[in-house]
Parts: sequence; C-alpha cells; structure tokens
Amino acid sequence: MAAEGLTRAELEELITLLERRLEVIGDAEMRENDPAEQLRQLQEVSESIQNFHVSKREKIPVRLRHFLENSSLNKALDWARESIA
Repeated sequence: MAAEGLTRAELEELITLLERRLEVIGDAEMRENDPAEQLRQLQEVSESIQNFHVSKREKIPVRLRHFLENSSLNKALDWARESIA
C-alpha cells in the first residue's frame, strides 16, 4: 500500500536515496582512506534527498514531510518502508 499522494515508485525512489545515505555514512573504509570522497558522496545523496522533498512537497504526507524537514531521515526511511510493506 503506497502512502496517499506518493506512488509506490516514488516511495521506492526515496527509500533508495535514504538507504544510499546510510551506506555512505557507514562506509568505514572510505572514511579511513578517502574522507573527501565520502563527504562528496554524502553531499550528493543529501542534495538528491532534498531535491526529492522539494519536487514532491505537495504530494508528501504530513508525517513524512515532518521527518524530511527535520532531518529525521532514519524515521523517514522507516516510515517509507512501512508504507509499501
């Protein structure tokens, strides 16, 4: 069941972005060997999440919007996963 307003594909896109963010943050090898690249990748995925939020603002359910606006991205990920389960 997709959340009202967002399609399943849009929720899957958001989940992919949020999971990618966690992968970049959790990449200890990159943090150790190339912290500048890790920062670049984190900035890139963060901008993609922000762009998703801005471009779909009117379609995003209130609770999910709250999580995105307050950078509660783990909560946003949990919410999105539960919405398509």
